Amino acid sequence: MTQSLIFDPLIPWPVLWAALAVAVGLLSLALWRGLTGWWLRGLAVAVVLLALANPALQEEDRAAQTDIVIAVVDESASQQLSDRPDQAAQALAAIEAEVAALDNTELRVVRLGDGPEDAGTQAMTALAEAVAEEPRARIAGAILITDGQVHDLEIAPNLPAPLHVLLTGRESDWDRRLIVRNAPAFAILGEEITLTLRIEDEGQVPAAMAGMAELTIAVDSDAPRTFTVPVGEDLELPVTLPHGGMNVLQFSLAPAPGELTDRNNAAVVQINGVRDRLRVLLVSGEPHAGERVWRNLLKSDASVDLVHFTILRPPEKQDGIPVSELSLIAFPTRELFVEKIDEFDLIVFDRYRMRGILPMSYMENIVNYVRGGGTVLVAAGPEYGAVDSIWRSPLAEILPADPTARVVEQGFSPQLTDLGRRHPVTEGLEALAPEGGWGRWFRMVDVTPRAGQIVMEGPDKRPLLILNRVDQGRVAILASDHAWLWGRGYEGGGPQLELLRRLAHWMLKEPELEEETLTANVSGQQMTIIRRSIAETPPGEVTVTAPDGSQTSLAMTEVSPGRHEVEWPAPMMGLYRLEQGDLTRVVAIGPSAPREFVQTIASGDVLAPVVTPTNGGILRLEDGAPDIRSVREGRPAFGRGWIGVTPRGAYVTQDVKVAALLPGWAWLILAAALSIAAWLIEGRKGTRRA
Repeated sequence: MTQSLIFDPLIPWPVLWAALAVAVGLLSLALWRGLTGWWLRGLAVAVVLLALANPALQEEDRAAQTDIVIAVVDESASQQLSDRPDQAAQALAAIEAEVAALDNTELRVVRLGDGPEDAGTQAMTALAEAVAEEPRARIAGAILITDGQVHDLEIAPNLPAPLHVLLTGRESDWDRRLIVRNAPAFAILGEEITLTLRIEDEGQVPAAMAGMAELTIAVDSDAPRTFTVPVGEDLELPVTLPHGGMNVLQFSLAPAPGELTDRNNAAVVQINGVRDRLRVLLVSGEPHAGERVWRNLLKSDASVDLVHFTILRPPEKQDGIPVSELSLIAFPTRELFVEKIDEFDLIVFDRYRMRGILPMSYMENIVNYVRGGGTVLVAAGPEYGAVDSIWRSPLAEILPADPTARVVEQGFSPQLTDLGRRHPVTEGLEALAPEGGWGRWFRMVDVTPRAGQIVMEGPDKRPLLILNRVDQGRVAILASDHAWLWGRGYEGGGPQLELLRRLAHWMLKEPELEEETLTANVSGQQMTIIRRSIAETPPGEVTVTAPDGSQTSLAMTEVSPGRHEVEWPAPMMGLYRLEQGDLTRVVAIGPSAPREFVQTIASGDVLAPVVTPTNGGILRLEDGAPDIRSVREGRPAFGRGWIGVTPRGAYVTQDVKVAALLPGWAWLILAAALSIAAWLIEGRKGTRRA
């Protein structure tokens, strides 16, 4: 039961204070005139004013509330290293025992895991939420059991009591990590880019481990190479991308004995290789309706540098016109087909025939260009089976089909073969057909395939589009010169642009158009593994190796011809290795080294700006769990082997009773008695003087 004096004035306080001022003035006048009863008059006025202030006695029935101590236990990924889980468990048990021994105090325990989407340790968020759920007047302190690596310091709550940090880990801990300082998302093929790497050691590094480290570098699925590099220095790594599309560069450090973790010893850089300009050489024969379509198609793309070699006036044409009136400059055939042939990404022969313009030695150069990695596309017309066909030149060594000299002239709609429905160049093209199907073509050359893959066919299942690999290069034959009908929209047309785009990208060895590929798409922590294959037998299971070394085998389902998929939720962030047969792929879920493993050495430096203003302390659990004491508010709340909490003395008022200090008639009698006494005293003294 608690009693207190309260006032509820019968008149406004300003009026009451004004009356007091008037009374003080009158009493001062009485004192100056020498009235002997001035003090009794003052008491009478005081009683009247006090009665107007209406004093009352308030009695409260209060129920004491317990003090609350909040303990936040960090159970993020970095807290699972070494013996930190045991340290945290022992510290929590000691805190529970210490708080239980305190009078009128209870403990709230909050457990904290990894933040969403690699946000790191959100300890301040957890603490703020716990503080918001409790009455602020009851919070006597907070204790954070962590390694000190907190990533949301900017939202630390304003605590009314001390905040303490109990650090896990050991003073002797050390760790080595790999940092990629700069890595572009795109790079131009053939141009050198520079990546900056750095290897850093943190903590108490053993003398035997300092100085040098072994760095392994691998590009895509190529064999890795290992180098010995210095620690603590920026490493400039020149890189030239091997192919267009996504290039995956993998960097890893050999695990060092005694380091905390090797999760931050690896990094993956994904750089998309783009071509600055696609250099195409279009070699045309006699003019025809499709020639302009080829030229317009290639010139419509601003990224294509087109050189068009065509023969407008063959040698056999003798009309008596002087050459000086027909030719402005000599066409640089030697420069194109001898000196700079290797600079072209694609050579297209559009209905070209041998007329003595290009010597056989130039054709041999083209053969060598293909074997060294170049690409040739032949759009064949009737001349392919003639006596002056390019098939009768050295190009026959690399062409995948021989002509029969027969030309089929009838309307037909091109069809995909069973292989074509699985091949990435033509897979899914049927879905792009206009209503009623693809438009018809009206001519094709009959050929006999002797190598390569037939992905499209014409009437009577004759080969129409044949793809082939020749050493390091690639060759394709389109056995018709009527593909331009699709571009003109005849009978609805067809996917000419998409077909030629895929064909060009396949010939340029873009990884996404390879026949046998193993890829993965990542959305959050959901991984979609995609296996493309032109084999008739379905591929086997894919083996997934997680960052912690655990392996999972997954069966794949065919979703379309030649395409198998499986969706799998990744259990953690980091680098995953996919393997199926001789195909391998490295995929990063989130960063290769999650934020939890960027800094792994336990330290209180990050939390010191939050802990110091609350008079709290940062202690290492390696020295043992501290005692918990009660300290007064505003005093230092930690010392050697102990931490303090501030008792809050919170309570809940259950009942309130208010009673007047005196009844009104008592105040009146008391004021009247004092006034009469003053009058009598002053009257007697006046009689005596008379």
